[in-house]
Amino acid sequence: MNAIGAYAGVIVDRFVGEPPNAVHPVVGYARLMNTVERITYRDRRSNGVAFCVIGVATGVSVGLLARRLFGARLATVAASTVCIAGRMLDHEAQAVGQLITEGDLVAARRRVRSLVGRAPDDLDESDLCRAVVESVAENGVDAVTSSVVWAAIGGAPAVLAHRAVNTLDAMVGHRSARYERFGWASARLDDAMNFVPARLTALSVACVRPTRARAVWRAVRHDAPHHPSPNGGVIEAAFAASLDVQLGGVNQYGDRIEHRGTLGTGALPTVDTVNAAIQLRRTSAHVVAAICALIWWSVHAN
Repeated sequence: MNAIGAYAGVIVDRFVGEPPNAVHPVVGYARLMNTVERITYRDRRSNGVAFCVIGVATGVSVGLLARRLFGARLATVAASTVCIAGRMLDHEAQAVGQLITEGDLVAARRRVRSLVGRAPDDLDESDLCRAVVESVAENGVDAVTSSVVWAAIGGAPAVLAHRAVNTLDAMVGHRSARYERFGWASARLDDAMNFVPARLTALSVACVRPTRARAVWRAVRHDAPHHPSPNGGVIEAAFAASLDVQLGGVNQYGDRIEHRGTLGTGALPTVDTVNAAIQLRRTSAHVVAAICALIWWSVHAN
């Protein structure tokens, strides 16, 4: 049962975490795809499509091989454990929050680079907290609940395909002169694969905070469309409303200014918000895993 294997991955990640980078399969995959990029790169969408196809096929092939060698259930648990990165995300968020609490904003600005791509040099305490909360929300989908959903849907091949796409998007999916065309396929496929998981996670956020459910619905419906990411806006709006804070605004990425709209109507986030966001991410991941298991049971009950 894939849904149980996915849930097991969440539990293992919570208490054990990811393998060291030296032996982490995703790190090894990224190195491999760096080599593939050097071979395939041309400033054309068609080359980017080929790069994306090679990357996804690699992930699926490894998943099929794992299923053949270890059986479907064990392969799903192992692949989910490799792909889910909630513990690492929480650790980095807590580290930035601790530096802010200690008043060391210079160190906090350096550390927040592990979570966000925006320019951190001019971020004040509130901006740093906002950056962390937004990262916990968005990466909570990319690195946790999307893996749970895809593992539940298709076991090891599907969850490794999602992790492959997410890695490719991180490598080439950002907006820049080099990757505007080459990274198009990876970015659009990443959006497509995270579409349902982002909305399922937003639903789980409303379930976790039922007294804020109406506010979550309102923020997702009215605020999220102003965000440039079709999935990031949904989950960040849900977190903002659930935590009763205001996220979004203007971010600077190098020379590029990005307007993310205003998400939520509450106060500006604080370190307490960071801690609450981490707890919300953890709890909502369990809810998503439980929903996936319930759906599987309802489909197979008869």
